[in-house]
Amino acid sequence: MPLPNEQRRYTYQDYLTWPEEERWELIDGIAYDMTPAPTFYHQTIISHLLTRLSNGLKNRAYIVGLSPTDVYLSENDLVQPDVFVICDKSIITKEKIIGVPDVIFEVLSPSTAKKDRWEKKHLYEKFGVKEYILIDQDAQYAERFLLMENGQYNKGDVFDADDTIPLHTLPDIEIPLSDIFEFV
Repeated sequence: MPLPNEQRRYTYQDYLTWPEEERWELIDGIAYDMTPAPTFYHQTIISHLLTRLSNGLKNRAYIVGLSPTDVYLSENDLVQPDVFVICDKSIITKEKIIGVPDVIFEVLSPSTAKKDRWEKKHLYEKFGVKEYILIDQDAQYAERFLLMENGQYNKGDVFDADDTIPLHTLPDIEIPLSDIFEFV
């Protein structure tokens, strides 16, 4: 949910003054509250995804990160993607990521689905995220968008719960959705 005053545009400097126990994202200067906390199922999907990526990328030059890590894209754009992969380690600082991850995964929640599908998709396209994957935890499918040479995302590919997603940005890495949706 955005802050009540949607007319005001906030900056990273504003964000730094907000209470640390609160989670916020900025998209085009609009502040989005990241509460309530994600559900257990949401976090289980992230855990499975993180494990799969970490195992697949072991001994490679990629870094896997997860929320709540600040990803600073500009003074008016700061997000906390659920899971992301970085190929260029130079954008990593002790406090945050300053730059664009190569692959971003967002697990849809009822409170964030619209923002993830529209605002974040356009933001990630604008900043050049090579591969953006939305995971629908309720309907158990994923949608992948690949950045094309013209700087825009393709129309997207849909994968159902029994499919495996081959990651174009990360050679030889595949995500079997049946592993991701397995509920413990």
